[in-house]
Amino acid sequence: MIAKKLKLGNFPTKIERLEKLSTMLKEHIFIKRDDQTGTEISGNKIRKLEYSINEAINNDCDTLITCGGIQSNHARATAAAGIKLGLKSILVLKSDDKPEVEGNYLLDRIMGADVRIISSEDYKNKRQEIMEEIVEELKEKGRKGYIIPEGASNGIGTFGYVNCFNEILEQEKELGITFDTIVATVGSGGTFAGLYLGNKITGSNKKIVGINITDTAEIFKDRVCSILEEAKTYIPHKDFEITKEDMCIIDGYVGDGYAISRAEELEFICDFAEAEGIILDPVYTGKAMRGLYSELKKGTFSDSNNILFIHTGGLFGLFSKKGQFGF
Repeated sequence: MIAKKLKLGNFPTKIERLEKLSTMLKEHIFIKRDDQTGTEISGNKIRKLEYSINEAINNDCDTLITCGGIQSNHARATAAAGIKLGLKSILVLKSDDKPEVEGNYLLDRIMGADVRIISSEDYKNKRQEIMEEIVEELKEKGRKGYIIPEGASNGIGTFGYVNCFNEILEQEKELGITFDTIVATVGSGGTFAGLYLGNKITGSNKKIVGINITDTAEIFKDRVCSILEEAKTYIPHKDFEITKEDMCIIDGYVGDGYAISRAEELEFICDFAEAEGIILDPVYTGKAMRGLYSELKKGTFSDSNNILFIHTGGLFGLFSKKGQFGF
């Protein structure tokens, strides 16, 4: 594999059994704590950033440019990782109103990131163009920018979860458990793409399941295919087939939309925390774990013996939802 990485996160992240959920559903359900990869750099994004930022440094870039919602975990992790490596960060964040300085956005400001707020419409239609304009702006100042897409979900970033997949294989040996099914949130596609690719490369024949929390399953299957085609350029002498037909992404748990929480979703986060002592986030894992729970009750995973859910982090996003919990 040509792709090289930095060492920024706390790895390997532990795997633990969800005792109450397993007993309640009469299943064997485990969780991989990628929410514990760090504090400022917590969550799944740092796995991908280890590869993306390494490429930026190798290209002599001094500024990281990325994008996301106002409460983006990825943007916050990018800013923190950049500081550790002596790089500046410019964050293009989406908000239609003057944002409250809380959660991830508060941390962005504390860390001194250069934050550029743009509208939802511009984010949807022009974010790449805006980031490319920032590259030109930096060039005029004698600086060099490196664009990292939303969620670091591109070819190079994919290897963060190829690496995670290999980490899981090693942990299976230590634990004496084989996970036949691995479940992850699909928010920008990179985490699912990496797990899918790791499964393909190693010939492990596991069932990789995504639960999308925005857009649709079909949109993400197309997006994952595009990410994987780019990832293949980093792999010498490897030939494997990428087909949408063998991708399993379960639709139906987007709710009212990306980062918008329904009362029943927040109630599930509270119930899960009371049962397992683990905090899910409102944007990604809360919706995805609720989706897994619902699908288990439907019998969707009746052919699975040991299920591993990837906790991708996002704790700081909860604080912007504080008024919705009704405490």
